[in-house]
Formats: sequence, structure tokens, C-alpha cells
Amino acid sequence: MRRPTPPRRRAANGGAKQRRSPTLRHERALLTGGARLVAGMDEVGRGALAGPVSVGVVVVDAATRTAPQGLTDSKLLTPAARVAMVPQLQRWGVAWAVGHAGPAEIDAHGIVAALRLAGRRALAQVRRTCGDVDVVLLDGSHDWLSRADVDLFEAAALDPLGPEAPEPGVRTLVKADLQCSSVAAASVLAKVERDGLLVRLARQYPAFAWDQNKGYSAPAHLDALRRHGPTPQHRRSWNLRALADDAVEAPAPPAATLDAGLADVTADGRMAP
Repeated sequence: MRRPTPPRRRAANGGAKQRRSPTLRHERALLTGGARLVAGMDEVGRGALAGPVSVGVVVVDAATRTAPQGLTDSKLLTPAARVAMVPQLQRWGVAWAVGHAGPAEIDAHGIVAALRLAGRRALAQVRRTCGDVDVVLLDGSHDWLSRADVDLFEAAALDPLGPEAPEPGVRTLVKADLQCSSVAAASVLAKVERDGLLVRLARQYPAFAWDQNKGYSAPAHLDALRRHGPTPQHRRSWNLRALADDAVEAPAPPAATLDAGLADVTADGRMAP
């Protein structure tokens, strides 16, 4: 007779696989290779129906120490854990920023160009603190940050970095938010800042429950779209009519809302205090 197999010991974390924390291995390789400043960058809000697309950036150098304990991709952290980590991350890197592109800009230029605008707004902010960044680590496989030969920035003089700023090198890395501390930190800062902005916008448009769904296509949001129609904070180029049956225009926002359709954000893409 076979002996019964003894039960496996459960790990201290309840049996879940141990998650590997991001490190500065990729950043330090670039710094050893000659870069003075390396920035991790990540975006949030790309797939939302309302609100801005936001891009966080965190700059590190050769003297930057290991990231605060518990840091990982923002999607793997609870809202409370993300908020609690923000002060530590703001002190950790050489510089940090979050840039935004509003719904009207997304409608006018498309989501990829809006991502570029938000990312370059973030870079322009850290440039005032630490100078030009040499290399940017982007999460994913597509470089949406670099300026194309002919694009909306050259055509409309919208590039926040300006023609005098050197173009940073860009390295793309799939799952960089799980591997690179600077990218993970950027994802947390961008997520917390955008979530806070949507909570504030929810006070103007309470029917859409943006304080809960942050502008994504949750059932309460879709139901409000069908009942009230899109607001100036919605991305109207995204065929919202398919979601809003015979929609009626929602009331206009207060006069304090910016022309770009993004309340509480300054002209250079930062949240107002």
C-alpha cells in the first residue's frame, strides 16, 4: 500500500507565489554605460472613457539607493498602499513629475500623440529640477514618447520640451513596471495623481461615479452615459454614442474648468495645488 502523501506546507503568505520586487538593475546598466540621468516612465488612463491620460516619470542617478520596500506595479497595490507610498517615492528619486493630456487633446490628436504630449510635459517638469534626462525606460514594446520627423508638435509648436532640448534616448521593456524600480515608482505616482483628479471631477458630475471607477467603463459609468450623455470630460472621439442611446448633453462644467477639458491641471500638464 502507498503511504498517503503528506500535505504541502503553506507559505507564510497563504500559499501565493512570492512576487519579485522591481530593482534598479536595468537603470544601473544604463548608468554604467554612460548615462548621467535615467528616467522610468509609465502611463495610466489610456483605456478610460473620461478624464486625462497621465504619465509619471521618476529620475534616478548613480547615487540612487534601493527603492522603498513594497514598491511594485501600481495595479498590484491597494489604493491605500499606493497613497501611503507617494511621500517615500517623492523623496527617493532625483526628480519626479506627472504630466497630463486632457480629453479635448486626446480627441484632437489621438491617444498616442496625447501620451507623447503628457510624457513630454512630465519630462519638461523634471528638466527644471535636474536638467536633461539621458535615457527614458518605457513600459511596453512601443516608443510613444520620441518626437517623430513630422508630427503634431512640429506642426503646432506644442512640444513642451522645446526645440533646444536634446532628445532623450528611449528603451522599451515589456513588463518594465514589474522589473524596474523607476518605472514602478512612476506608475504609482501617475495612478495616485490621476485617481485624485477623477475624485475631484466626480464632485462636478456625481452621476458618473468617477470617484469609484476613475473614468473607466464600469457599469455605473455606462449607465450614466446612457441616461445623461457625455460630458466635456469624456473622450468624444471614442464613439461614446454606441454606449449612450439617444444621449442628451450633460450640463457644462463650471467656468473654472480649463479649455482643454481637464479641471485642476495647469497649462504645462501639472495638477494645480
